[in-house]
Amino acid sequence: MGWKKEYRAKIVTAQEAVADIKSEQRVYFGAGCAVPHDLIDALVSRAEELTNVEVIHIMTVGQANYVNPDMEGHFRCKALFVGHNVRSAVNEGRADYVPIHLHQMPELLRTEIKPDVALVQVSPPDEHGFCSFGIEVGITRPAALASTKIIAEVNRRMPRTLGNGFIHISKLDACIEVDRPLDTYSPGSLTDIEKTIGKHVAGLIDDGACLQLGIGGIPDAVLDFLHDRKDIGIHTEMFSDGLLELMDRGVVTGDRKTFHPGKIIAGFTIGSEKLYDYIHDNALIEFHPSDYVNDPFNIARNDNMVAINSALQVDMTGQVCADSIGAYIYSGFGGQVDFMRGAAMSKGGIPITAMPATAVGGEVSRIVPMLNEGSGVVTSRADVHYVVTEYGVAQLHGKCVRDRAKSLAEIAAPQFRESLLKSAHKRRLFGPLI
Repeated sequence: MGWKKEYRAKIVTAQEAVADIKSEQRVYFGAGCAVPHDLIDALVSRAEELTNVEVIHIMTVGQANYVNPDMEGHFRCKALFVGHNVRSAVNEGRADYVPIHLHQMPELLRTEIKPDVALVQVSPPDEHGFCSFGIEVGITRPAALASTKIIAEVNRRMPRTLGNGFIHISKLDACIEVDRPLDTYSPGSLTDIEKTIGKHVAGLIDDGACLQLGIGGIPDAVLDFLHDRKDIGIHTEMFSDGLLELMDRGVVTGDRKTFHPGKIIAGFTIGSEKLYDYIHDNALIEFHPSDYVNDPFNIARNDNMVAINSALQVDMTGQVCADSIGAYIYSGFGGQVDFMRGAAMSKGGIPITAMPATAVGGEVSRIVPMLNEGSGVVTSRADVHYVVTEYGVAQLHGKCVRDRAKSLAEIAAPQFRESLLKSAHKRRLFGPLI
């Protein structure tokens, strides 16, 4: 039990914890709903003393004062996934975006952008001195272990999650203790369009399937149409509250999973306090680093793997843009390609791209002749198998470009179908112009 004395000796104030961070150093911030706000605030309060501190993180929830205009020269953020709080800074050139697949991020942090310091949030230590990274294991645990120095915010509210998400007190260099509610995420009500898309997607999912789900209306709508399924499994980079009802109903059992049978495998979660209470010390659920969860070969070890991902635009040949609106960076690669390729390699697997047919209140088609200038291709046309909108399902895998264009036009909003077909004719997708 000697760890208790060591732990008490490491407890300091937030200001003391970050006092040794120096100019020109690289600092990782814990992500998702596990952002160590007190440590970050203490570091930002030292801005005038610091120059060119590089901040690295994936999507974070809450304020990001370190990217404010007056922070230029003091902090510069390098985002591996762009959330709403750093989006303006990235697109104004005051912060940077790194396009990278989620499963590659841990190795990147171990090698090319190894942090000097990691600021993280963890649970209180158990009787053996181990803290849990709780709701954000995927990138934060590898980043912390890659860092020269680890500073932890020990939060009484952080759940203890099982799997490969622990760190011993002896590995922490300094700790602060907090008793603060975790950040939460509350989805809005499902729209009729999301419900229709969810019904179409659910029609592709059989009993015993293993699902990857993101966050938002469409994944939640899919779950609403699976109440009559049996033995659904989950292997996903993240999940949210939408999964709780299916677990309570006994729909999600994982009994037919061929990789980690009987277990939900994930990297992180974003949701409500109810969700966080549910996952605490729950042996049904395991959290692992993202180079394990998102490894396409591990994903493919699940038979009947169904990957459900979103898009901002899909062109008539099947190319998917999911991280930008034209040249405007909106989000990131995340795990989309990891799971699309993993599902494609899975025995009986189904990769799905699901999105509303239009944007801007129905004024703009998301299915387009060509991606907008500056748009990035996240998922290539060869990786796209199914595209789903509220107007139906287009099966693209193995189809020529001409047949893809016809199929995609059929699930576009009716008011755009004629113009899409005309554009395809002009591009000679349907043969020589006559």
